[in-house]
Amino acid sequence: MRSPTGDPADRPLVRRALDRDLAGAGAVSVEAFVGDGHTLPGSPYADLLRDAARRNREAELLVAVDGAGAVLGCVTFAPGGTAWADVAGPDEGEIRMLAVGAAARGRGVGRGLVAAAVGRSRELGLAGMAFSTRPTMTAAHRVYDALGFVRCPGRDWSPAPGLDLMVYTMRF
Repeated sequence: MRSPTGDPADRPLVRRALDRDLAGAGAVSVEAFVGDGHTLPGSPYADLLRDAARRNREAELLVAVDGAGAVLGCVTFAPGGTAWADVAGPDEGEIRMLAVGAAARGRGVGRGLVAAAVGRSRELGLAGMAFSTRPTMTAAHRVYDALGFVRCPGRDWSPAPGLDLMVYTMRF
């Protein structure tokens, strides 16, 4: 990841979440989803976003942190066929809840988190990735496109009435 200053020491570090990251990851997730109007405050989904400890326990929570250890963004990674995977097949990895805090946007945080999830899929010997996104999440779509993901309209789905999700995939 390239930092705005070009100084490697200023680059966010992407890694598996530690206990000390969980509160920050939950806060960044709620800030991104509720703050950007994708989720209603006080909704069950907002509660799920806030519960980074659960995501870290039941899946893999990846975080991007700055030099001081502050969480700039996070993403939940799950292999297909596990409880946190909605659309990934058994040979695919899936990301959920990609979130970047407003103050960290434009610094490559989202791209770094998605690239780390791709790397994790490859480490596990998976054949690719598949995940859902809302049509309104256009900044995330630009990241997916830039990393080589492709739209897979045949896999689009709706988990609830009025909530239409688009699917992106990548094969390795």
